[in-house]
Amino acid sequence: MAGFLSYEAGYGFEDRFRSSKTFGFPLVHMGVYGPPLSLPFRKGEICSLHVKGMNISKDDYFKSIEKIREYIAAGDVYQITYCVKFNFELEGDDFGLYRKLKRQQPVPYPAYIKEKDFSILSLSPELFIKKKGSHMTAKPMKGTWPRGKNLLADLWSARCLHKDPKNRAENIMICDLLRNDLGRIGCGIKAPKLFEVARYTTLCQMTSTVTAMVADDLPLQRVFESLHPSGSVTGAPKVRAMEIIREIESEERRIYTGAIGYITPQRDLCFNVPIRTLLIKDGKGEMGVGGGIVWDSTPQGEFDECILKSKFLV
Repeated sequence: MAGFLSYEAGYGFEDRFRSSKTFGFPLVHMGVYGPPLSLPFRKGEICSLHVKGMNISKDDYFKSIEKIREYIAAGDVYQITYCVKFNFELEGDDFGLYRKLKRQQPVPYPAYIKEKDFSILSLSPELFIKKKGSHMTAKPMKGTWPRGKNLLADLWSARCLHKDPKNRAENIMICDLLRNDLGRIGCGIKAPKLFEVARYTTLCQMTSTVTAMVADDLPLQRVFESLHPSGSVTGAPKVRAMEIIREIESEERRIYTGAIGYITPQRDLCFNVPIRTLLIKDGKGEMGVGGGIVWDSTPQGEFDECILKSKFLV
């Protein structure tokens, strides 16, 4: 099977979120296929892109950050991953855009999905979950820093991110959340790698690795009940963070921060977290960006981070 779960699919795995609401975008969308094939990367046509801007004003964005800091001060949460969207218009072949972005900015977990009504272009650097036999791995990504303008500055940027107390705090909170989530379905929970910095074309990002041992025949519903959506895109504690996100964010996230991947007949699986991911329909598109808000976050600092994260597209 291959396909995706939207972020809002996570509401179906938690009793307090369940409702009769109808969503305009698929919550779960999977196809059943034969064995995967390795094929030449077909050429894409020339396309042009016009970014129209964010779906929220700067003033309203600042108010949302302050509202989140109030929740943190009140003890409701430690961290909230707050997201906004950039809207754009596309002329030409969406696969051409995907091919261009993938060539310019290689990432480890990309995906292209073409449906009759929409296309998904995911240039994701983040692994959500990977299961091979009884071994399960999650690699939450939290922590961002701009690339340097020359080699020396670039090396210094990576070191600054690795040592930065705020980014480390964001990362370790989510790492602990993933350890807890994996503990619901497995044992032998370990965090073998913390605060690794990867450099991408426009920025540096920090990941940690969490592993667990699980049953080979672990039911798939239990996997996603325990883990979806990733704690790296909600905040901590997870359920309360999702409640606040639903209150504050102005739009459904849809594919953004959901999960894209595959499941084999042996119940092995691999899913990314669809960040740096474009949803396109009838020449109009959206791309979510977000960041982890903690007590010492500032509205201007978080706004600047959103602009930095959008640069891979604009």
